[in-house]
Amino acid sequence: MAGPLRTLLLLLAALTLTLALAVSPGTGRRNSKSAMVGAPLDADVNEEGVQQALNFALSEYNKASNDAYHSRAMRVLHAQKQVVAGMNYFLDVEIGRTRCTKAQPNLETCPFHDQPHLMRKTLCSFQIYTVPWLGKTSLVRSNCQDA
Repeated sequence: MAGPLRTLLLLLAALTLTLALAVSPGTGRRNSKSAMVGAPLDADVNEEGVQQALNFALSEYNKASNDAYHSRAMRVLHAQKQVVAGMNYFLDVEIGRTRCTKAQPNLETCPFHDQPHLMRKTLCSFQIYTVPWLGKTSLVRSNCQDA
């Protein structure tokens, strides 16, 4: 009986040590070098998947907006990705109102409004879920506030 109990205690001690090493000292946050499998990780804003997720989120944002003008990203404040049964992207984005109406193409080159009464900045947090091999992308969460 003592053998199985000793084995269980050793496994429990090993698990505790593993979890303790996965947490950064003093912050209580995961260390990026020993992040848990499946945990969100910081992502490069220029990565193709991040850019595709950003474009999708902005397209959905513009479709839902009743503004006559398109909005586009001024800058991405934070980007993370998470491997699930597909990929989750978590993006914090500063969005600005452009001079282009929704009837005009070429949103990427459209300048932002510079007149104070037409200028508008919004801070948005998006969660985009994509399953590339199925061609599926959806906006899971969108939370925007005027900046």
